Amino acid sequence: MRASRRASGLRNGASAVSSRRRPRTHGPPGTVGLLRPSRYYTTTHLPARPTRPKPRGAGGRPVRAGLPGDRTAGDTEETRAVKSVCPHDCPSACGLVVTVADGRVVDVTGAPDHPFTQGVICGKVHEYHERVHSPLRITTPLRRAGPKGRGEFERVSWETAIAEIAERWRGVIARSGAEAILPFSYAGTMGRVQYHAGHPFFHALGASRLDRTICVSTAYAGWRATVGTVTGNDSEQMIGADLVVLWGINAAYTTINVMTLVRRARERGAWVVCIDPYRTRTAKQADEHLMVRPGSDGALALAMMHVLVADGLVDRAYVDRATSGFDRLVPHLAAYAPAAVAPVVGLSVDTIVRFARRYGASRKSFIRAGIGLSRHDNGGMTCRTLACLPALTGAYADPNGGALLSSSDAFGFNLAVLERPDLMPRPAPRVINMIQLGRALTDERLRPRIESLYVYNSNPAAVCPNQELVLRGLARADLFTVVHEQVMTDTARYADLVLPATTSLEHMDLYKSFGHFYVQLAEPVIPPLGEAKPNWEVFRRLARALDLRDPHFEKTEEQLIRELLASGDASLAGITFERLREERSVRLNLPRPYLPFAHGAPTPSGKVEFYSPTLEALGHPALPTYAPLVEGPDRPELARRYPLQCIVPPNRFFLNSSFSQSELLRARQKRPTVFVSPTDAGARGIADGDRVRVYNDRGSALFTAEVTGDTRTGVAVIEGIWWHRFHRGGRGVNVLTSDRVSDLGGGPALHSNLVEIERVGPGDRQGASGLTAPDR
Repeated sequence: MRASRRASGLRNGASAVSSRRRPRTHGPPGTVGLLRPSRYYTTTHLPARPTRPKPRGAGGRPVRAGLPGDRTAGDTEETRAVKSVCPHDCPSACGLVVTVADGRVVDVTGAPDHPFTQGVICGKVHEYHERVHSPLRITTPLRRAGPKGRGEFERVSWETAIAEIAERWRGVIARSGAEAILPFSYAGTMGRVQYHAGHPFFHALGASRLDRTICVSTAYAGWRATVGTVTGNDSEQMIGADLVVLWGINAAYTTINVMTLVRRARERGAWVVCIDPYRTRTAKQADEHLMVRPGSDGALALAMMHVLVADGLVDRAYVDRATSGFDRLVPHLAAYAPAAVAPVVGLSVDTIVRFARRYGASRKSFIRAGIGLSRHDNGGMTCRTLACLPALTGAYADPNGGALLSSSDAFGFNLAVLERPDLMPRPAPRVINMIQLGRALTDERLRPRIESLYVYNSNPAAVCPNQELVLRGLARADLFTVVHEQVMTDTARYADLVLPATTSLEHMDLYKSFGHFYVQLAEPVIPPLGEAKPNWEVFRRLARALDLRDPHFEKTEEQLIRELLASGDASLAGITFERLREERSVRLNLPRPYLPFAHGAPTPSGKVEFYSPTLEALGHPALPTYAPLVEGPDRPELARRYPLQCIVPPNRFFLNSSFSQSELLRARQKRPTVFVSPTDAGARGIADGDRVRVYNDRGSALFTAEVTGDTRTGVAVIEGIWWHRFHRGGRGVNVLTSDRVSDLGGGPALHSNLVEIERVGPGDRQGASGLTAPDR
């Protein structure tokens, strides 16, 4: 009875919207992802034993999800379905089935035979035709023909564009040295070849190096401090857990396939707890939601550890054989009694104690942690502290317990094959932290000054913190900016030259995941649109134009993939290009169950380290320690001016700034909003739907207020990144965020912001896809 009650309580997150297009059906009633007559779906759970659907093409004809170009008797020359992979910065790295009709992508669904995807994908990627065939798609090289930021361009040929870049860069190098050139990229694609395509080129050129810190570096630094590597227990194993803790992860929005696993665990009797500063869609589907104050997660974990030790819920056998520093940890925890921590985290003492005891009652407790936890001033130490919890209870050694932040390091690729650090001059060029791009572009004291910026796989005019400074830098008349991009982003509008880029459906690449343990290969589904070219092809052309003669630049994508697979460690043994071409998705050579920390960890001591000499040598606390936020309520002089903590998590229909180009998805997201508690709204005379200004010393932006009990008093929540030109007033959320570096790993404190909110006017019916209004 207990299991069935919970199963029925975990609601389906799917949504249906009336459609002017044909209804889609993907199999018989009850199959994965079925919604009639839905235009999209974001299914958050599956039946325990799903019936896998057969992909269908135009007119509902069944088509085989095979290799590019494969056809069966059910196919026609005009309609076919092929397998691919989602390239975006998401842990799920979903296997896809792409239906192509008359050379156009018309439908994208989840691969039903992919063990992790299981036919379920998010509503964003389901509408991927909107990106591939977007009216904003760039199909030819362009040269700026008006002021920076206006988006006025004229067409030029590829030959002209490459020659102009080479000529300008030769001048920069002769005048100021190659360090005056800065590449800027991140995870616009997670395919290994196209992600790393620029590394060898800029290494050989001697350009400034980019520290790519904006997403995971802080979280990974904290996790490694405890367990030595970034991996964890396989999340597929949570199905047999007694307790599932979704800590700082809105899986229903950001890694939907985890909800499949949570559903199945709950059907078997698991209790599901979501820990998040506001009531997310995931929190609404959990058995229990702990609404902690932003940035206090580490304090909660330490209070749990206090209870586990005090109540004798520690697995001493595991601690003795697999950990180090326990004797030093125990007295340290005295400062974190629940009564002391409760005011910090905003929970009652009873809630903290009850949760800690529930966690310690079974080794079959699985923590799935989110990267967002790390985007605070204390984020690295928070992730380190969470990694200690399964070591106290011995959950790391249980086939259904443990924890996972990311699976990234389980993939034993030798990335030097792609990055080629040996091509760099000695001494190595300087390093610039990507989150401080605004500083790098505007600092008059920087020597050499940045004279040229090359942007690919990223949209810094939306995603970087301290946006006013970034935009000021991008607007420099003397900055030669090249942007290689699929669609006309806000960043591209500042470019001197814009180069057309392929989407993932138009080039070959190899994919890993940071949420599961499957390697995947994707080949082109359609030819490149217009004159679009993949990253690797562009850098090969630039290498030739600049006389970089290393044989590396003559290799094809296929050659690089073959070399990468052949150079890997034992986790990749037997995973060949031919096998991937046949199977498309292959699991790493890892045992089942996968228990990487069952007997220790690859730290300097060989054990899970409660006490870290490595951190101590770097000047950090050796033991897990809570530190108040640099920009938070513990700063009374600042909090008096800006009394609201502001967090900036993802929304449902965008992924970072990706998909903001889609008019369809903008319409579904409706408009940029800020969640405000009824108490905070009332104190400011704000009603639900009012137009408001959110501001601090860094900038201000206009939003629509959503007055809701889903956030606590003192906390404002702004979901998602809207491009500036689709945002009323022309400025988006990242004008509010700081480029301050967090405690470990050099990453950003994007969620540690103090703001104030004021009413601007009554609400209106402005469409989300409307043009920028002039009322900044």
